[in-house]
Amino acid sequence: MNKYNTSKEQKESKGSSENSPKDKNPFQRPDLKDIKKPKMGINWLYIAIFAFLGYFLFQNMNPDKNVHEISLSEFETILHNQEIDSILIFDQKRMATAFLNQEAAEKEAHVNATKGGVFGAKAKVPFYTFRYGDLQLFQKELDQAKAEGNLVQYKLESTSDWGMLIGNALPFILLIGVWIYIMRRMSGGAGAGGGGQIFNIGKSKAKLFDQDQKVKTSFKDVAGLEGAKEEMEEIVDFLKNPKKYTSLGGKTPKGALLVGPPGTGKTLIAKAVAGEAHVPFYSLSGSDFVEMFVGVGASRVRDLFKQAKQKAPSIIFIDEIDAIGRARGKNNMTGGNDERENTLNQLLTEMDGFGTDTNVIVIAATNRSDVLDKALLRAGRFDRQIYVDLPDRNERKAIFEVHIKPLKLAKDINLDFLSKQTPGFSGADIANVCNEAALVAARKGKKAVHHQDFLDAVDRIIGGLEKKNKIVTELEKKTIAFHEAGHATVSWMTEHAAPLVKVTIVPRGRSLGAAWYLPEERMIVKTDQMLDEMCATLGGRAAEKVIFNEISTGALNDLEKVTKQARAMVTIYGLNDKIGNLTYYDSSGQEYGFTKPYSDETAQLIDAEISKIIEEQYQRAIAILKEHKDKLTVLAEKLLEKEVIFQDDLEVIFGKRPHEIKLIEEDKTEVTDDTKPSEGAEA
Repeated sequence: MNKYNTSKEQKESKGSSENSPKDKNPFQRPDLKDIKKPKMGINWLYIAIFAFLGYFLFQNMNPDKNVHEISLSEFETILHNQEIDSILIFDQKRMATAFLNQEAAEKEAHVNATKGGVFGAKAKVPFYTFRYGDLQLFQKELDQAKAEGNLVQYKLESTSDWGMLIGNALPFILLIGVWIYIMRRMSGGAGAGGGGQIFNIGKSKAKLFDQDQKVKTSFKDVAGLEGAKEEMEEIVDFLKNPKKYTSLGGKTPKGALLVGPPGTGKTLIAKAVAGEAHVPFYSLSGSDFVEMFVGVGASRVRDLFKQAKQKAPSIIFIDEIDAIGRARGKNNMTGGNDERENTLNQLLTEMDGFGTDTNVIVIAATNRSDVLDKALLRAGRFDRQIYVDLPDRNERKAIFEVHIKPLKLAKDINLDFLSKQTPGFSGADIANVCNEAALVAARKGKKAVHHQDFLDAVDRIIGGLEKKNKIVTELEKKTIAFHEAGHATVSWMTEHAAPLVKVTIVPRGRSLGAAWYLPEERMIVKTDQMLDEMCATLGGRAAEKVIFNEISTGALNDLEKVTKQARAMVTIYGLNDKIGNLTYYDSSGQEYGFTKPYSDETAQLIDAEISKIIEEQYQRAIAILKEHKDKLTVLAEKLLEKEVIFQDDLEVIFGKRPHEIKLIEEDKTEVTDDTKPSEGAEA
């Protein structure tokens, strides 16, 4: 575009901008009336006072620093020379000031005499200061000199030197002022409604949501989690209609504890309760009770419940309660632990102790219920423990429907497939997928978010960003292709392995290749299902062995996965014949410390059985790949050509999965003609 364009459109736009007074030129000088003058706050007054006191202190720390002080003998010499006009005596400091007469002031001998004054008091003639001994003897000496005509007059100043007193007291005044200012700033300022003192540190930091500050979130905004919503809706209904329950003898529930993995919606449910209950709602974190000062945590607990009782019925929500609710008596080596235990003791007392018959309900959330104190979990404190689990397929679809509302979607969106493609995703993960899909579509310049954008977002979240510019040699690329093709082949040929969705040899994140599957969500897993999954996982290393007759380090993630699965089969689920129906799993989460729950002989047996299971599935994978070596090669070559292949490509190469063909044949044999008359029936 021409920099100096003066076309008709430009002139018209210029004219339109002049006609619209609301449109302002960003380079125009602002009107002086529009500039807001800074307000003079009380801090400026503090600064001015401290500056004046500091100047006064340092200027007058030594008020006589510019005064020429002489000895008593030098004063007597000047006195006998009749060069003194008058003397001012300070009896309390045993000092005196001798003012010279006009003739002496003009002599060169008195050039160094002090000119001016002390603390700003000006003197007309120069003067000296000196120290004397006993006051009575000094007065007699002056009276004798006056009788001899050597002195005109002298004056005794018996009052104290206020300037000197102020100068001595000024450092203490300045330090006290600075200390008061800092304490007021630390405690929230003077306008904090009685909280302008340092003692306000024991007040609760809970944020109050009431009629003045409402929460707009409701249960309609919480998708899935139907069981948890039902429990919380009953608590809200109790607060709205207490007589419905108390008329039958029921009591107010003390509290509800939300437990579950991160991102499942525990805080969101509590937020929905705040929006639905229409009662005062106090929200804070468990770490808000923790402070460096001793006794502050317990004080804040008392203040929190005091405020909640004054506005009862009310709700208190403590997020991440494990910050103060950990089991007592552990790691009792530090004083900080004692402070945390004092805070927990106060919380236990407030929730269920003497005088707690009030309509205050406590809702708490944590990811670590296994570390909480047993006294906190008992009935009467947290009457209900609500487990907020990861959403299943139907719940994930409902969560997708909530998070795609603000997005501009294309018509090819398939939420059923997306819910199947995201097993193990929490609500927060799904929200991240929707947001990432919008970013992917915007990056590609699209006007709507398509189904493929969601798939790309899932791939990026699971595997990381594609690194197409990563340097990979031809041999490494071929090895990766056969490795991923081995996974795909074995998973296709085994009955219980998850069906393949996509295979790629494009590096993502820390991996050089990846395969995506569509796992079936099972509530219980059988032995054959676990073994098939392990066999498919070992298919990559098995393919390297079959094709290249050597193995590489690329199967590290696969080996880690199958080792965990095999160990779980032997030590947790009791799926091994030699170990038997035993489990060494500790559901309390306290583990076994430095000791093992089994002997050394059993440990050797466990290691041997784990190795046996893995090796059996590895040999099984090798056998499957040798049987379908030609198809494995075709699949790997196609991967090298396209870099990405999908389920349809595998179906072209391998045909239908063997167990699917078996199911179709069984369905055909079970078809009978129900309309055929039975034997002996009359037509």
